[in-house]
Amino acid sequence: MKEKILVVDDEVEIADLTALYLRNEEFQVTVCYTGEDAKKAIAQGPFDLAVLDVMLPGEDGFSLLQCIRQKYNYPVILLTAKVAETDKINGLSLGADDYVTKPFRPLELVARIKAQLRRYKRYNTSAPAQDLIELGGLVINTATHQCTLDERPLSLTPTEFSILVILCQNRGKVISAEELFHQLWKDEYYTKSNNSISVHIRHLREKMGDCFESPKYIKTVWGVGYRIEDSTISHP
Repeated sequence: MKEKILVVDDEVEIADLTALYLRNEEFQVTVCYTGEDAKKAIAQGPFDLAVLDVMLPGEDGFSLLQCIRQKYNYPVILLTAKVAETDKINGLSLGADDYVTKPFRPLELVARIKAQLRRYKRYNTSAPAQDLIELGGLVINTATHQCTLDERPLSLTPTEFSILVILCQNRGKVISAEELFHQLWKDEYYTKSNNSISVHIRHLREKMGDCFESPKYIKTVWGVGYRIEDSTISHP
């Protein structure tokens, strides 16, 4: 059975057109035109992915994103007509995995949805026990999408999880923001894309209980990228 996708947009034509393209790909689509209806749909059961318009009357997209992240880790893509970088950073900080700026091409949105679903499914299917990554007190199970630090569960979004896996798989090496961006989204890298990566890194550090001024786990190599080492993650 195809994945269940929630589409929320108060512009009926955009919502219906998006749903049409997704249904042509045989996805199960639930469409909501108000934030209030979307909140009810979210409460009724989990989806595999949500597409949320930021500018909604009443319950806006940011509020719905927070509602989802209180309970679920499935991917969330934000739709925004705003070009302000702060709006995009705000969404990523709250746990969004990607954003698409209006006006957009429906086929581009479908492609981004498929990419997010592929990554999410890859980390949530059963796999052999050798899919464990262990660095001192950090344990990552790439098969079950579970992560703990000193036996404390970390609730990570798919994008945050992917970044941590990439850094751990390349432990000791510096990974540039451009390389992370390409591995995550397989998309063209722009200078502003670095802001997206830095926001995810910052959110990841917060969940790991790290400090920005002197991070213990994910090190910033200024002007180059990010690095994680075996020696940086250890039991207290």
